Amino acid sequence: MIPGWTDADLSAPVARDGSELAGMTADPACRITGPIYYMYRDVARSDEDRRWLADQRVRYDITRIPPGVFCNEFVKTKGHYHPASPSGVPYPEVYEVMSGRAHYLLQRPDLSDAALVEAEAGTVVLIPPGYGHVTINPGEQELVMANLVSRSFSSDYRPYEVLRGAAYYELADHGFVPNPVYPGVPPLRRVPPPDVLPLGILPDCTLYDLVEDRVPLDWLDAPGEYAGLLTLP
Repeated sequence: MIPGWTDADLSAPVARDGSELAGMTADPACRITGPIYYMYRDVARSDEDRRWLADQRVRYDITRIPPGVFCNEFVKTKGHYHPASPSGVPYPEVYEVMSGRAHYLLQRPDLSDAALVEAEAGTVVLIPPGYGHVTINPGEQELVMANLVSRSFSSDYRPYEVLRGAAYYELADHGFVPNPVYPGVPPLRRVPPPDVLPLGILPDCTLYDLVEDRVPLDWLDAPGEYAGLLTLP
């Protein structure tokens, strides 16, 4: 089910119920019932790995998003922003597509930019500081992705809740369409995944390789020192 992992490695997932996206879809009358994706939080293969991650103040998670279309919109995550770190630079996040396809829809809170990163299995995608993000499964198979993120904050879902989702919706028959609730939606830029090589993430490297190889992850918890490397093309 999850490439490279057994059921024994994983605790029970937290399910995101469709009702939690009420009013956040292209069709405001759409009603989604039952779980739509599953989150495995704070995953580790060994106690040693878990302790090392805790020392780094970083968490490794896995998310499964089964394929689906709800009221003509592809299944998606709820969407959130990250707050600023003590340095004033917002916390970043990094994802790896383990299987399936993903569309990462990124946007700045002031709507100065909206960008789409398309990712296939094996792709690592950095979410730079200052961008909110929604993940969409536009394919016909389950999307499985891992992420590394600081433990030092809680995500802010409220702006997406107030504005009925992201600045764009992805419809099964019309592609991306702007959210009419937003006051002036910028053009959607299609950009390649940001360069992660300067962060120590080598080609063909999985995120869990970083854990097992003890690659420093301080850029996730203290991004102020790395702001110049944490940018979107």
